[in-house]
Amino acid sequence: MILTIEEQTMLDGAQGRATQKAMQILVALGTIYAAPRLIPVSSVQIAGVSYDNLGEAGLTFLAEMADNGGRAQVLATLNPAGMDIENWPALGIPPDFAEKQLRVIDAFARMGVLTTCTCTPYLVGNLPQPGDHIAWSESSAVCYANAVLGARTNREGGPSALAAALTGRTPDYGLHQAENRRPGLSVQVKARLVENTDFGALGKAIGEQIQATKAIPYITGVGSASLEQLKSFCASLATYGGAAMFHMAGITPEAGQHRPPGESITVTQANLDMANRSLSVAEAEEVDFISLGCPHLTLAEIARIAALLEGKQVTRELWITAARPVLQMAEHLGYTRTITAAGAKIAADTCCVVAPIKGRFHALATDSAKACYYAAGKNNFKTLFLPFDQVVRLATGEHPRTMR
Repeated sequence: MILTIEEQTMLDGAQGRATQKAMQILVALGTIYAAPRLIPVSSVQIAGVSYDNLGEAGLTFLAEMADNGGRAQVLATLNPAGMDIENWPALGIPPDFAEKQLRVIDAFARMGVLTTCTCTPYLVGNLPQPGDHIAWSESSAVCYANAVLGARTNREGGPSALAAALTGRTPDYGLHQAENRRPGLSVQVKARLVENTDFGALGKAIGEQIQATKAIPYITGVGSASLEQLKSFCASLATYGGAAMFHMAGITPEAGQHRPPGESITVTQANLDMANRSLSVAEAEEVDFISLGCPHLTLAEIARIAALLEGKQVTRELWITAARPVLQMAEHLGYTRTITAAGAKIAADTCCVVAPIKGRFHALATDSAKACYYAAGKNNFKTLFLPFDQVVRLATGEHPRTMR
């Protein structure tokens, strides 16, 4: 790998120990992947924020990087933490966990990272333009940035994303290069796609087909897709397939630059039905925890929740999770007042995937295929996978069999 004079001074320690460590991480990564050089990035999204995932070793690393003078050189935002930073007692977070989580946030803040604590940075100001080189490390956001926004990023780990933030650079390999963004598999969709859950099931069905090869899918047969539906699809495709990119004919910006590959598969309604069934192993009566906002909710989704909860009361634990700026807009519009009056809990900065809730609940109801994956694998919860409106109605005591 060839470094510029400035990059070599970083590696030599002339800009401080934290910058030197960051450059060592990037050079090692670039060497592994045979990157010819480092390239500038316009923004960074850093994962590895929840203390539930980091542990003491991760906290120590971050504190040392901050103590040694690490400072973000580009726009850098954070993934969700393990709790609502301001209102963690309402979520039942233990004080000892809260103290350590706040130390994590403080370390990032001291390095000049914006403590947005969201998995949807594109909703709160970190919105790259087509062709921008970025270094993002949240799996669903990486997929969204590459496919929907047309930016260029590999699926970074937390340390490499932090290193990119502290240097403003990332190794030039993988999805930063045009030839590596070509599709490798045609996927023809012959199924009904109406609800967010349909797109979540589609992501699971396709993801399981590409998991071994990591081929970039070129998807046809999807007539239209909203921001919310693409958000759901990206989260599911990344979770079940490890995908960092896809092309969707007529929808994503780079699809028109490619022809569908010769190798193809078809996803039918039967495939989606099977994916749905695999995510619903709990009965409605077993559900004691309900969560919406994985990935974090849009303002439109919060408005819909408020409309469904107007004049009603929830009968089970219901978390509504979103980025704090989005929730501030929702508060201004009166949505959060309606939601909390119904007995639901508003949670900024976190979600059901990264919060320390193992052992607190038995069964989760959600509209998120990604949340189902982690609920089962990380927290040993049973899951019930339902369309968005039905999740809210279940929280107020309606049974799925009676819903229209």
